[in-house]
Amino acid sequence: MLRLLNNKKILLFLITFLIHSISKAELTIRITQGVGKLTPVAIVPFGFDESSANLSKEITEIISNDLLRSGRFSSTPIENMLQIPTTGAEIDFDDWSILGVEAVVVGKITKGRNNSFNIQFQLFDIFKREQIVGYRMPADERTLRRSAHRIADMVFEELTGIRGVFDTKVAYVRSNVSRDRSNYALVISDSDGENEQIILESKDPIMSPSWSPDSRLLSYVSFEGNMSSIFVQNLRTGNRRKISELPGINGSPAFSPDGRQLVLTLGGSDGNLDIHILDIASRKLRRLTYNRSIDTEATWAPNGEEIYFTSDRGGSPQIYKMKVNADRATRVTFEGSYNARPRLSPDGNKLAMVHQYRGDYRIAILDIKEENFLILSSGKQDESPSFAPNSDTLIYATKLRGNGVLETVTADGLVRQRMAPKLGDIREPVWSPFLKL
Repeated sequence: MLRLLNNKKILLFLITFLIHSISKAELTIRITQGVGKLTPVAIVPFGFDESSANLSKEITEIISNDLLRSGRFSSTPIENMLQIPTTGAEIDFDDWSILGVEAVVVGKITKGRNNSFNIQFQLFDIFKREQIVGYRMPADERTLRRSAHRIADMVFEELTGIRGVFDTKVAYVRSNVSRDRSNYALVISDSDGENEQIILESKDPIMSPSWSPDSRLLSYVSFEGNMSSIFVQNLRTGNRRKISELPGINGSPAFSPDGRQLVLTLGGSDGNLDIHILDIASRKLRRLTYNRSIDTEATWAPNGEEIYFTSDRGGSPQIYKMKVNADRATRVTFEGSYNARPRLSPDGNKLAMVHQYRGDYRIAILDIKEENFLILSSGKQDESPSFAPNSDTLIYATKLRGNGVLETVTADGLVRQRMAPKLGDIREPVWSPFLKL
């Protein structure tokens, strides 16, 4: 049986000290509700040479934090570990069984050429005493965080059967408004709230961000010049194009599944809102709804053949659907007197919405096939639901002490967590598709 030698104990102390010294994220993650039984895992500090000590502590913590904030796992503290293996050959399965650990992640970082390095990791089933998955990937300091998220995704999928979404992005609007000045920012971050990037800053409101299917573009509404306009911005170059600036209201853009079209809400000088489809390349516009009621907040079904939208044509806000090549809409929601802001899961099986419940606005979900209805959130002013690309989790905005904050919840309602910003009012989150490797 492998036992810790004195030098390993010293290494363990140094690693523990380094991990506790990591700076805080832009968004603080706090789990507010979790599943009943958590799977006990151990993320062993990755082995390293002198040149990669800081990289080791960072990648180990990112993987551990990703799994912890999923609300499905508990993690063995480093000080409780009986050994610090860095390869599968060094693992003593009896030591981990004593601690009640079910799965162990080990790995190492080695120096490569031209400031690059290689990350190797292995995931082991302690009960079966066998490797579940192993992988090696190149990285550098710029791509370290993403490599760690990718490892966490692979571990998560192997242990839960659900594709991980740690290696994804979230876009949202942050505002700081006072008597003297107003500042609005369109921001994207990693799914854990780290690595914030400001895409656009303005003294005028920004609304309704929407990702393109390839995650390379964002569309949004800006009120520059005291009028609403819809822009599409390239995230790599920063270049943006004004797509719609018709008189009246230009709002709620959403990319089609093939990325070639946007569904929009447009309202002329009379203020009546209707749904339109805009071909991005040709700028050809086609009107879908002709109704004296308000038709807004449209979103695409994953097949690209239908849209879902909010309408008060029946006397109160409800969700309707219609074929993009038809002219008749069908009502979808019947639970309660208020259902709005529809968002389809990427697998097309679930419909998220804002639902009024006893005077409060909550996030709810409708199973389209089974027609089961479930309220997921518990706030008073919850809004803007958006599905993760694996269809298992949603992000939405809520209120905490007067400011907007972000929360996530699994589609079964069992795991909920809050992302509390340091400053500003955070609203209108939207989860990216899976990122390209």
